Amino acid sequence: MAGPFLPPQVILDGFKERPEALATQGDKLYIGTSTGTVHMYALGDEQGESGNATLTKTITVSKKPIEQLGYLKDINSLVVLSDMTVTLFPVPDLQPPSPLPKAKAAFSFTIHTSIQHISSEGKSPTIPVPTVISYLVIACRRKLVIYSWKDGEPQEVQETPLPHSPRTMSFMNDDTIAFAYSPTEHAVFSLKTMAPVEITLPAATTTTGMGAFSGLTGYMTLGLGAKAKPSLLTIKESEVLVVKDNVGHFLSPDGSPSRPERIDWPAPPEETAFIDPYVFVVLPPGTVPSEQTDGVTPSFVPSSVVQVRSSISLANVQTVPFPPLPAGATPAASNYSIRLLTSSPSSKSPLLMARSPIDRTAATTQGSAIWRVSMKSWGEQIDELVVAGSYLNALSLLDTLDVAVVPDKAQRRALIRSLYAVSLFKDMKYDEAIDIFIELDTNPARVVSLYPESIAGRLSTPEKDWIVLFGGPKEEVPVIQEPEPSEHVKTTEEPQNAEGGDQLTSTSVSAAPASGAAASLKGYLPNLIRSAAKDDDTASIASRRSMRRRVTMDIFETFGIPSATNNTSATGAPTSAPTAAAPTQLSPADFKRSADALRRYLTDRRPKLDGVLKTFGITPSQSHKVSPLSEATVEDLRGIPSMPLTTLTPNQLIRFAQVVYTALFKSYLLTMPGLLGSLCRIENWCEVSEVETLLKEREKFSELIYLYNGKKMHAQALDLLHHLSQNETDIREKLQPTVTYLQKLGEEYMDQVFKSARWVFQQDQNIAFEIFQSEDVELPRPKVADFLETMDPRICARFIEYLIEEKGEDSVGFHNRLAELYLKMATPGRSVLPEASRSEAYATLLTFIDTTVTYQTDRLFGLLPSEGFFEAKAILLGRMGRHENALEIYVYRLHDYLKAEEYCNRVFDSSSSKNSSIFLTLLRIYLQPGVSSTSKSPTTSAFSLPLPAALLQPALQLISRHSRRLDATETLKLLPPLVQARDVKEFLVESLRMPRFDTRVIREIAKARRDDVATRLMILEEKRVKVVDSRICPQCHKRIGHNSVIAVHAPRGEVTHYQCREAFSRSLRESAR
Repeated sequence: MAGPFLPPQVILDGFKERPEALATQGDKLYIGTSTGTVHMYALGDEQGESGNATLTKTITVSKKPIEQLGYLKDINSLVVLSDMTVTLFPVPDLQPPSPLPKAKAAFSFTIHTSIQHISSEGKSPTIPVPTVISYLVIACRRKLVIYSWKDGEPQEVQETPLPHSPRTMSFMNDDTIAFAYSPTEHAVFSLKTMAPVEITLPAATTTTGMGAFSGLTGYMTLGLGAKAKPSLLTIKESEVLVVKDNVGHFLSPDGSPSRPERIDWPAPPEETAFIDPYVFVVLPPGTVPSEQTDGVTPSFVPSSVVQVRSSISLANVQTVPFPPLPAGATPAASNYSIRLLTSSPSSKSPLLMARSPIDRTAATTQGSAIWRVSMKSWGEQIDELVVAGSYLNALSLLDTLDVAVVPDKAQRRALIRSLYAVSLFKDMKYDEAIDIFIELDTNPARVVSLYPESIAGRLSTPEKDWIVLFGGPKEEVPVIQEPEPSEHVKTTEEPQNAEGGDQLTSTSVSAAPASGAAASLKGYLPNLIRSAAKDDDTASIASRRSMRRRVTMDIFETFGIPSATNNTSATGAPTSAPTAAAPTQLSPADFKRSADALRRYLTDRRPKLDGVLKTFGITPSQSHKVSPLSEATVEDLRGIPSMPLTTLTPNQLIRFAQVVYTALFKSYLLTMPGLLGSLCRIENWCEVSEVETLLKEREKFSELIYLYNGKKMHAQALDLLHHLSQNETDIREKLQPTVTYLQKLGEEYMDQVFKSARWVFQQDQNIAFEIFQSEDVELPRPKVADFLETMDPRICARFIEYLIEEKGEDSVGFHNRLAELYLKMATPGRSVLPEASRSEAYATLLTFIDTTVTYQTDRLFGLLPSEGFFEAKAILLGRMGRHENALEIYVYRLHDYLKAEEYCNRVFDSSSSKNSSIFLTLLRIYLQPGVSSTSKSPTTSAFSLPLPAALLQPALQLISRHSRRLDATETLKLLPPLVQARDVKEFLVESLRMPRFDTRVIREIAKARRDDVATRLMILEEKRVKVVDSRICPQCHKRIGHNSVIAVHAPRGEVTHYQCREAFSRSLRESAR
């Protein structure tokens, strides 16, 4: 039986009196009858067979019917109201009775027990002490009598007048009581102020819930004429349900509505009861529609119906015609009256119902029966709601339960919320669904599975399998329908029904059986995380909830969304969820909304995944080192638990990251392609195989190249660049993208660089050479040189020149190699270059070996061919210090005497004994061919040179130009006898001016000068001048006195005054002229 309660069970049958009141205490059942008798029964197991109640005691209270029974736990007494008198009977003996004399003319009573923290009197500081307080509040004629106990101790009885006499009462909390004076008059009473507050309820509608139907006859009128009884039900702390006519209002302690919703029944309830969190009502015959109808004229159940509603969602969760019938049986007119009689407002299961025949004869022969309605376990109730797709109801029920009652509450709640999110997604409420997925840390693979193949790829799942994918039951059973909010739940605002199909319909008399689905769900729910669904790799989903119109546009072909029929019923209303109906197609706007919601989910996951992976030292730059997403099965991806990211393993986090990035790429590609480039340029975990085809189809080549590069798939990137270059006509635009890409590749991709560089060199060597001039990375120079040499020795030589000149390469190896390359290019037999290029290469070789010293001279000399390359040999011989051999080549082979002299100029070093005679060696080569400077005798040259005639003219020119650097003696010895002095005049003059001759001459001249000066000084020193008184100054003609200062003038010895000396000297010079 679907619903929160098990099928009603008879615990007492054939009871010959009419039950008027019931009460339970433990395993004891107390029945108050219409004859004033109280029967006490011992109850068996709740799951026992019918008739498991055993009579243990009977007492007579009065001659009037027992109106109400209750159990006061604090004093362990049975409270009995009969003949407007309240009497207490001790349990279990029920003797002696204790009438309450102050409670005269009683109409009803209510019992309330609570634990309150009351401050201790006379103690400082004041410490609250938990105290058990029990109230027995009795409604008498126009007054209220309050009995109370504290920890079993009776307190002073309180009385307070009332404007009316309450017929029904119910505690709302520890201090507030709700009154019902009549079916239409209500009040709220405060124990603190001891004053009632009248409640004004909205006027009830005159039509019933079935008032929309016309022409109702027959059983529809049965029971409608019964006198209505006031009804109050305490729903939860500080909330009471007040029944007025056929409407239930929820009130708070101040008398105001506690919630905007209200319950609308098809007729005024005959009986009401409450078992947390369900409201029971007995509806009269002919007021509840039957499932069996011809579709034209509505039919109604001809018997009384027990309807159960959730006080949380106000949904009709169970409807049972009474007495219960076998499945498929047609209800018949009933001759029984049904009463919902509970022992107290304790709101605890089970519920007891009394069925009494209306006919007196039947009542006498058959008697009454007591039925027990037991609640299913909380787990079963939640499971059934999940099976029915009533996820909001399941969540609401679960939130009211304590962890002690449902140990796996947190896991169940997460599962149900995820299923609710799926139902929202089906209803195209994408943002709300994604918010839940984010909050629950839902496995991204499952979220992505809700999308079509254009986004989800092989993860895409048909809509009919979504619930199973997220851990729900298989959709093999009919869905329990729930009413539209407008029919049964009227609110001052629009009722919230975001669930779509969460309400269980109240129009069905018996709910559809859950068959094996509930059982399968029981087995599943404890294992909340695993998925029972098998993936359909070829399935493509493009649908959500039913749509009111069919849309066909070209965009669906672009997005890869298949066409399907509209998922609506014949009346145009959407079918209830969950359903296995065929998927429907989405409009482009709806698809974009779903993709936008997914993108928001993925962008929320992406930085969080990167952050957690970073704690393990894993970054997207390492994505090419992990196994690709394609190696993981769909079941493995979906099987990763939906848990906080910090609790997952690195492998699970990597799979999540791959799923998130891949789906994010696809969503950007389909809805926001302009932003795809920025995502491709950053390091990412995208699975290239999933998106490369899509990028190529949409010609997003630059984005694909960025993606290849990030995944270290350089071969694919370069192949694509090569392919794209075929569309370009400008050579620079054709080759530059490839060159730029290759410039960024490091040593580990050297083989790929060489492979891709070949076709670039075939197009333009100058542009291709830029590959190896990168400032970002540098490949191993020897390997690059090897590769370039295979392409063209000239390119290799250019590369080594670049290294030496720009990069400061100073290794002997590269210099040797460069020289060898020049030699190779210049050698006719080894080079395919034209003559002009070979000549240019030879000139470059000569310049290189002549101006560079960082190479192995002897090694290069050994590589020179025996014929030719004489100047190179000369330079190399000079490098090796074999100057005589080098000069012989210049003179005898090249006949270039000027270069021979230039060579001597470079080599000459006056401070070195070895190189100071280089010019003399050249002169000997000129004048004595074949004679070695060491042997002094004619010999054959090391190069087997023929002995030419003496080169007198170059020798004489050498002597005239470099006489200072030639040893005069050795030079004169080398000169032939027939050489005339005038031919070597300059040499001879210069030789005489040589330092050793100059020194002797200067020394002798200086000596003669010194001797002459000494002689002249001696002569001058022998002369005398005598000054007497008569001596006259020849200048001023005055007498020179003894005390005068005089001056003597050479050479004749004239004497003048000292002051007259200059004037006299001038006159002497003038006279000498």
